[in-house]
Amino acid sequence: MAQRLIVIGGDAAGMSAASQARRRRDRGDLEIIVFERGNFTSYSACGIPYWISGLVPGPEALIARSPETFRTEYAMDVRMRHEVTSIDLERREVVAQDLEGGGEVRERFDDLVYATGAVPVKPPWAVTDAGGVFGMQTLDDGAALRDWLDADPQPRRAVVVGGGYIGVEIAEALIQRGLSVTLVEAGQQPMATVDPDMAELVADAMRSLGVTIRTSLAVSGLEQQDGRVSAVVTAEGPIPTDVVVMGLGVRPNTALAEAAGLPLGPTGAIRVDRRMRVPGLPGVWAAGDCVETLHRVSGLPVHVPLGTHANKQGRVAGINIGGGYATFAGVIGTAVTKVCDLEVGRTGLREREAAAAGFEFVSVIAESTNRAGYYPGARPMTVKLIAERPSGRLLGAQIVGWSEAAKRIDTLAVALWNGMTVDDMTALDLGYAPPYAPVWDPVLIAARKAVDALAALDR
Repeated sequence: MAQRLIVIGGDAAGMSAASQARRRRDRGDLEIIVFERGNFTSYSACGIPYWISGLVPGPEALIARSPETFRTEYAMDVRMRHEVTSIDLERREVVAQDLEGGGEVRERFDDLVYATGAVPVKPPWAVTDAGGVFGMQTLDDGAALRDWLDADPQPRRAVVVGGGYIGVEIAEALIQRGLSVTLVEAGQQPMATVDPDMAELVADAMRSLGVTIRTSLAVSGLEQQDGRVSAVVTAEGPIPTDVVVMGLGVRPNTALAEAAGLPLGPTGAIRVDRRMRVPGLPGVWAAGDCVETLHRVSGLPVHVPLGTHANKQGRVAGINIGGGYATFAGVIGTAVTKVCDLEVGRTGLREREAAAAGFEFVSVIAESTNRAGYYPGARPMTVKLIAERPSGRLLGAQIVGWSEAAKRIDTLAVALWNGMTVDDMTALDLGYAPPYAPVWDPVLIAARKAVDALAALDR
């Protein structure tokens, strides 16, 4: 009798795990059943803002593999619109609800991959029957927002609540759709994934794009008229709007796991080992935005929900389920985004994270250009480095600039991953040509400045 793998969640982590397991074990040896409560498998949620703006023509462009592809080419039993409602670890069974046809199914498993992802943070005031209020987590969310924007009467004003990646990207998308956009952020800055001095550069770019930014302001409620949202309520008064998009971040989707007895870590996500096994539960694996992982710089458990991590973690789990051996080495939190043509990149620790982890450090900011200053199209670029004191080891980096800025963070991520010091980095043999960089690349200029700052402190 073939062993059976059940996967809960049909997106990045779940389908990567299922695909890797299938590549190593054929159908006669391993039966694979996937339960997905939504309408799509293996899609790019990160591309939704660009679909909203019209840059991407339709949702089909964001789908890597359809359910039918997995069924026919990978010999998987993919059950869409099925939501797993309970896990019985003793009986090694899951119970799922058929959301379309009704009824309940119960299936046994030998191995289980828990890959339910994350769910949007949704405050009590956002629970409403008023039309025009949207989260932004799935393709279904994107389709609902597109339909609202295209319907009569067409919205003219939008409020985006939350200034993280999704909030910033959706604000830009709505501006490109011709709406008047206000971004409301409870913290002191949008883009809190970088330090305040760098975030201010992002905020300036958003304002130049036409976005009104209201910081240190929390939304406490909604007003509606004729069944449609008409304003968000704040301590400084209502902000009129025709559509509200929430970008308040996400939390690990672990309610089902917790009810089943899977262990959670200090971040509230599922604890796993380096092979993506759930400790103490043989044959139970977890991967993606529902798990916590090791931060390679701080040494602390973190929850960093990114598609890059989810795909890698799912791959690791699938290799191990398939009889191979693989480990997930941890994360350093590398991420990029853009506001219009302004690019933003970050990796490693921010200042407050470095302080919380107990490091002594110096921070430097270096101003340069993306190309040789005399070459047409040269634009400003700001690089920030955080280095440990006195060793000089790189702890974190941030970049804000125009063309060619964001992907330079990858150079810094590789240096960080390999424990390089800023002194090591000054000797990096980076490519140079006037259309692509000054003779001293901005990364090298920042590294030299960090070396000088460390030397000045040690005098």
